[in-house]
Amino acid sequence: MIIKCALCQLSVSSNKRKNLKKAEKMIRESAANNADIIILPEIFNAPYDIKLFSKYAEKYPGISSDMLSCLSRELHTYIIGGSICEKDENNLFNTSYSFDRNGNLIGKHRKLHLFDVNIKDKLIFKESSVISPGTTVTVFDTEYCRIGLAICYDIRFPELIRKMSLKNAKIIIAPAAFNMITGPAHWEITARARAIDNQIFFIAASSARNTKSSYVSYGHSIIIDPWGNIIAKADEKERILYGSIDLNLIDEVRQSLPLIKHLKPDLYR
Repeated sequence: MIIKCALCQLSVSSNKRKNLKKAEKMIRESAANNADIIILPEIFNAPYDIKLFSKYAEKYPGISSDMLSCLSRELHTYIIGGSICEKDENNLFNTSYSFDRNGNLIGKHRKLHLFDVNIKDKLIFKESSVISPGTTVTVFDTEYCRIGLAICYDIRFPELIRKMSLKNAKIIIAPAAFNMITGPAHWEITARARAIDNQIFFIAASSARNTKSSYVSYGHSIIIDPWGNIIAKADEKERILYGSIDLNLIDEVRQSLPLIKHLKPDLYR
C-alpha cells in the first residue's frame, strides 16, 4: 500500500493569525497534490520560546485545533497537527492533535520528554520551567496502519519508539524543532537510527529556519524507510516536502533482517 505524505515545513513568526493562515495554505496545497497524510511541525502556530508559551496557549478545542479538524473534514485527508501549547486547567503541555478524514480527533500526544539542556557555551533551555510532561504513549489506528506519535526530544529515547513499534505502529511521526546546535549533529542520524532499530517508517517534520527568531530551527524535515534510506529530505527553507511510502517494505525488511523476531525482552528488563 502506497501512502503519500506531505510535510509542511513552514516558517513560524510571532503572529499567530498569520501562522495559521500559512498552515492552512500549505495544507490546502498538500491536499491538492493528493497527500494522504499532512504533517505540521512542532509549535507551528507560535514562536518556540518558553517566555511566550503561556501567551499563545490554547484550551482544547481552540482556534488551532478547530482549524485542523475543519480542514481534515473538508479536504478528506489525515492531518497530524504538529504541536501547539495546550492549556489544561493550571498546566501547559506541548501537545499534538491528529485528525482523520472526517475531522475526528484520533490522536492526542503530550510531549513526554521535556527539552532541558545545558550545552556548555552554546545553549541553555529548560522547557520544564513552563511545560508539564505528558504521561501516555500515543498510537492510533488509520485505514493504512497504526501510527505512533512523538514530539521532538521524545525521539532521543529509543525505549519509547520501541514501545510504539511493539504496539504495532508501522509509521512513527515526530513533529520537531531541533536547533542549530543539536540539528547538524543529531537530527538525521537519530531519525535514521529509530527507523533502522524498529524497521518502521520514521517521519520527522520540522519548522523552517527563521534566523530572526529567538530559537532558530534547523529545518531539514525528513522521511526514512525501514532500511534507513532517505525517501525525501528538505533543506532549511520553507517548503512542502512530499514523499511516498510503501508499507509492504516493512515485511520485506523484517523478513530479510529479522530484528523484531530476534528480540529477547526478558534479557532487557
